[in-house]
Amino acid sequence: MPARKKSLPIGKRLSKMRREKKLTLKNLANETGLSKDRISQIEKGEIIPPVAVILQLSRALEIDSSILLREEKKLAGKQSDADYQKRTEDYTYETLTPDARHKHLKAFKISIDPKSDHKGVSYQHQGEEFVYVLKGRVEVTVGENKNTLTPGKSLHFNSSIIHKLRNTSDKKAELLVVLFTP
Repeated sequence: MPARKKSLPIGKRLSKMRREKKLTLKNLANETGLSKDRISQIEKGEIIPPVAVILQLSRALEIDSSILLREEKKLAGKQSDADYQKRTEDYTYETLTPDARHKHLKAFKISIDPKSDHKGVSYQHQGEEFVYVLKGRVEVTVGENKNTLTPGKSLHFNSSIIHKLRNTSDKKAELLVVLFTP
């Protein structure tokens, strides 16, 4: 029986791909707008990148983000879906389009814990974003504009504008988020 190839954690895979493409941390920082320190923390496994950061890094490395996400799920092995989905302290996501290789649309189911947000992190990536609230009450800040969304409400915006999600309710918020990336 052949030995099963072991997958590397996302940070190590990103570091390997960056080096294979002969990019320095500074090069990748300039391509993504992320700081060298933040990229280094991701590569070392000190922080787990949320979807928007995976999209930025994937685009800069010219790889499909769904491959990274699919590999993360394989890496989780026998862990529960909840363990696989957990990405940050208060924010989880599940890809709904795992086979969307080289497609411009990617869909995710996002959950944000009660009374929490993306812990000081704002996002910005090329393309468009559509947010539809399934449960809870969410504040979506796009630039300086705050939008409050409740179940059944949606927002479509230019995702190249800095944006942030925040759950303002006492219950877990669930969202459908569709990203268009050129």
